[in-house]
Amino acid sequence: MHTVLLAGFPGSSTESNNVLAHKAEEKDRLTTLTDDVLLHILGRVDLATAARTSTLSKQWRNLPWLLPELNLHVTDFLCPDDHVEVAQQMDQAMASLTKATKSFLAQPHLTYDTVARLSLKLYMTGNYNYKYDIGLLVSDAIDNGMVKELDLAILDKKEYCKIKDKLQRARDVEGFFSEYPSMIRCLARLHLQNVCFAEWDISHLLFDCCKQLQHLSLDNCDAGKWSIWQIHAPNSNIRILEFRVTWMKRLEVLCLPKLERLHFKNWLYHEPPLSFGSVSSLKELLLLCPATIDHRDFSLSQVLCGATNLHTLTLNFQGEKLWIQPEGKQLCTAFNMLKKLCIHGIYVEFDLLWTINLLEAATSVEIFDVEIYEHQCQEGERRVRYYGAQREKPSWKASGFTVCNNRRLKELRFAGFRPLLESHMLFVRAMMDHAPHLETVLLTDGEASCENCDAVVPRPPRTGGLFPRDRAEQETVARQLRSRACAAAKIVFSTRYSTVVL
Repeated sequence: MHTVLLAGFPGSSTESNNVLAHKAEEKDRLTTLTDDVLLHILGRVDLATAARTSTLSKQWRNLPWLLPELNLHVTDFLCPDDHVEVAQQMDQAMASLTKATKSFLAQPHLTYDTVARLSLKLYMTGNYNYKYDIGLLVSDAIDNGMVKELDLAILDKKEYCKIKDKLQRARDVEGFFSEYPSMIRCLARLHLQNVCFAEWDISHLLFDCCKQLQHLSLDNCDAGKWSIWQIHAPNSNIRILEFRVTWMKRLEVLCLPKLERLHFKNWLYHEPPLSFGSVSSLKELLLLCPATIDHRDFSLSQVLCGATNLHTLTLNFQGEKLWIQPEGKQLCTAFNMLKKLCIHGIYVEFDLLWTINLLEAATSVEIFDVEIYEHQCQEGERRVRYYGAQREKPSWKASGFTVCNNRRLKELRFAGFRPLLESHMLFVRAMMDHAPHLETVLLTDGEASCENCDAVVPRPPRTGGLFPRDRAEQETVARQLRSRACAAAKIVFSTRYSTVVL
């Protein structure tokens, strides 16, 4: 039923449109559906499609304005064209977004139900009229009670910007909020890209003024190159912090008592990127960085000092050298409450037994998740320039289990498993031999779609061969792994196409 309904939207296939145009019974099928079913369908399509539904019938005409959650995303209007400059693409998309916003938030429609949440994504383009037209409409909708909660993303189609451009972006964002302070009042989620707040006290806005703000994402944002950003916000409601690509020297979270999740990706300074003070609610931490030749190893136990209630920890090395120093029992305090430990982005040719050092310190861990990294598209001169000719292998001494009797580990997840690699087989055997309460070993091929890797010609063979897909191969591998194993765990072989439990 959903397929038939959506086929009639502009932009769908000619054949489907002809069917709807020439068969009157299809219109009758639309009219028989209740509003809640139609709203469910509308909630699953993009803004452009939802706005066009008013042409289908009188019943559909007012439905978009009845949606409890409204998504006004400039990205829905992007029409990539290699012959059109990026600035022009952004300007055209903002023009379309402005029209759509007027259509949804204009005065005649304010008699309809309240929008519980408005998600707005826009660009700060050269044409300032667009953002201010949209800002006025959204501000009015907030003031009259139509919009109760705002998710705002101020985006940039450029991956990276010069410092002067980032400073100008900060001035634009500050001016936008100054012009429409109502947005600050109901801002629940904020996503900024390419902003340098060296000349702007953004901390006051985010942690003092935005009383409802719970989710903050910053991409390529900082307070200046090699700056230190301190967060001391005992009254803030922020629960989620996300950083991606930052020139900061360090983020110091001195006091953020409601913070539950922190993702910190791609720090460019060579020293430890984080320190914690009072973060009693922090349960999930992700650290991701492909370390260059300039990055120095740091003590993870020192970085995590103050974050003693972690439930889930993910370390992702993106196929490069380890950026943490060899440690074991020093991590016991930080790992005291840990239930899930994820070690991702381990280069395919690296040994894996070193990871047991971390597991030894995490006596309460129930899920151990290991992920192998191999991307042929990232090999070449550029990689050598930034990361060195040879990857620096882990210098950690392989540790054996010393406290297996109180091991709580129930599940081992291994993405990118290659049975022809001796290091992979040794690692899984070690886990099964010394984790008596292990219930499940989940082995996956770890194949992720990568257009750049697919474009490499000729495609080199994968290191360690292929993942066992044939049942006979899987049974052979399972027998080898179970040889002398302490745990009677079930072994699961999983791909995108099948799952086999042995």
